[in-house]
Amino acid sequence: MTVISVLELRLKPELVGSADDVLRDTLNDTRARPGCLGVEVAVDVDDPAHIVVVETWESLEADDDYRAWRASPDGASSLGSVIAAPPLLSRSLLRDDI
Repeated sequence: MTVISVLELRLKPELVGSADDVLRDTLNDTRARPGCLGVEVAVDVDDPAHIVVVETWESLEADDDYRAWRASPDGASSLGSVIAAPPLLSRSLLRDDI
């Protein structure tokens, strides 16, 4: 079953203008992971330091594997250098039977 993962990021205010490269590199790696069906990024119109990343995964297992990879030294990214607080993650199963 398809999983939608929503990651809310709060960028360091002084890095809002320069965080794009870190985000791009991080999310390109995410997009390349097995089971990733897509990644979209939204920037809050009233607060450019508030970023919402919407990831679509083919299964909960694919998302779990990705999260485990990100927690490993091989999957570590530079994202921590541009965020002001730990990311907030929510995951939902996409239902097509309702």
